[in-house]
Amino acid sequence: MPATLPLSMIVITRDAESDIAECLASAAFAAESVVVDSGSADHTVDVARACGARVLQRAWTGFGPQKQFGVEVATHDWVLCLDADERVTPELARSLDAVFARGEPACAAYEVARRNRFLGRWLAHGEGYPDRIVRCFDRRRARWSADAVHEHVDVSGQIGRLDGDLLHLSADSIERYIAKQNRYTTLQADLLYLRGVRSAAPAMLVSPLVRFVRNYVLRLGFLDGAAGFAHSAIGAFASFMKHVKLRALEHDAAMRSAADERNR
Repeated sequence: MPATLPLSMIVITRDAESDIAECLASAAFAAESVVVDSGSADHTVDVARACGARVLQRAWTGFGPQKQFGVEVATHDWVLCLDADERVTPELARSLDAVFARGEPACAAYEVARRNRFLGRWLAHGEGYPDRIVRCFDRRRARWSADAVHEHVDVSGQIGRLDGDLLHLSADSIERYIAKQNRYTTLQADLLYLRGVRSAAPAMLVSPLVRFVRNYVLRLGFLDGAAGFAHSAIGAFASFMKHVKLRALEHDAAMRSAADERNR
């Protein structure tokens, strides 16, 4: 493990009792660990505090705003943002150590390759790897977007690339994974509706098909065997469900409008 690095590790949680200790331990090199919890009903908060993390309670406001809150209350300007089901590998830790060993990092932010675990297998292709994302950045030059789902880091400056993988334990339980996809597609549909996007029947067919072909064929997801097929297929179905839920929101709005007209 590298020496203590001048950065704050940020984790948002809710009912992450089984994950949070290993997540925090994987980044024990961080000078500070901040956990932003949104009402866990299990022992997440107690476990995080026992691991030495500073825990703050905050009502859920969406992925982007929740993570940005953690960034803003951190002690250090440089932050490393993780999800509770993610782990920093030793190689990634050494890469971070090398960045800070030279003094102030040269870039405004750094992206990592996230490797997803699905059905007991570490995916090496398709949508599961390399899932490159910015997770380490200088908050003076970067911030999380305000998106409630599929949030990203907006960076003003150069983005570097770190060696080593960020491990994502995304689906050891297929039930939890599908439940997560169900929550995400609901949030996506709600966001699209609020932005004025409306559904179209062709999109229900084309969007899932394009996503499946891109990840299973073009990005070689088929090389990951049954796990690769299942991961690509569920991803395609999620695209389908997003459009179905958007159509349902439109239908419900139309029904309410018609009822209001009848009651006038």
